[in-house]
Amino acid sequence: MTNGHEPPILPGCSVLPPMEPRRPRPIRHDATEPDGTQRKGSAKRTGAGQRFKTLNAFVDVSMRDLRRNEIAVWLILWRDTRDGISRTSQTDIARRAGITKRTVIRVVGRLERKGLLRIIRRGGINSGPSTYRVQPLQPGG
Repeated sequence: MTNGHEPPILPGCSVLPPMEPRRPRPIRHDATEPDGTQRKGSAKRTGAGQRFKTLNAFVDVSMRDLRRNEIAVWLILWRDTRDGISRTSQTDIARRAGITKRTVIRVVGRLERKGLLRIIRRGGINSGPSTYRVQPLQPGG
């Protein structure tokens, strides 16, 4: 018999013992365990929060003054960013943005002049893709 709030307890059989109701775990809103240690995966949430902060700053401050091609290239490079660096070939950027490689070269130059992109290393046929640091303009900057 149940009181309406607990799940029913199933009777045991020759193979399985009776099922015991589970006690609900307390809901914690921070990233710590009851013993005070850091909860697994909380560092990832912090990284994701930083990525959204960057994207929000781009949308709120930088995007309004950009052309469609500039927005597309910046977003592709931002999406490919790992540890603050994006390693993506200009050919791949062109294919994904639906523009020519020559347009990518021009757009990368414009984004660099506007302070939204920094070229860390120029790539080439024998040296692999270029390396970029992608950053939004900051409010008031």
